Amino acid sequence: MKDLVSEIRSIIETSRSNAVRSVDFCRVQMYWQIGRRIVEEEQGGQARAEYGKSLIKNLAQEIEPEYGSGFSYRQLNFARQFFLEYPKVNALRSQFNWTQYRALIQIPDKYKREYYELEAASNCWTARQMQRQINSMLYESNHGTVNPPAIHSLYYTGILN
Repeated sequence: MKDLVSEIRSIIETSRSNAVRSVDFCRVQMYWQIGRRIVEEEQGGQARAEYGKSLIKNLAQEIEPEYGSGFSYRQLNFARQFFLEYPKVNALRSQFNWTQYRALIQIPDKYKREYYELEAASNCWTARQMQRQINSMLYESNHGTVNPPAIHSLYYTGILN
């Protein structure tokens, strides 16, 4: 009986964990879609930075009162930037939540961002762990003197994984 109870508990815990990850990834996809629509609207309209600022500002004023702070001017800017940094929805990692992607898109250096993305995925970092590694400058301490494109190549070929 103890084995059965243990197995049932494991099934329940796994299902709960999977449900949370599923909801988190749906949120990531939502922000990606919002970012895509904002960028499409900007490109379809005037291609000026002022237009983009006013578009997002007006959008936030309309949506935030109804849906909350997750749709503020700042969050909508993150969604826009998210789409620009990750234009292929199929390339999004389902194990990452919005907080992790938000941390990644704030890293301006492409190779540094990819390094943290790969490290977080291979080490199963939480958002807090990822932010701690970014703040501790792990990339610079491990690879500061190495050619970033070379690191990128080694990771994607699996040599450094």
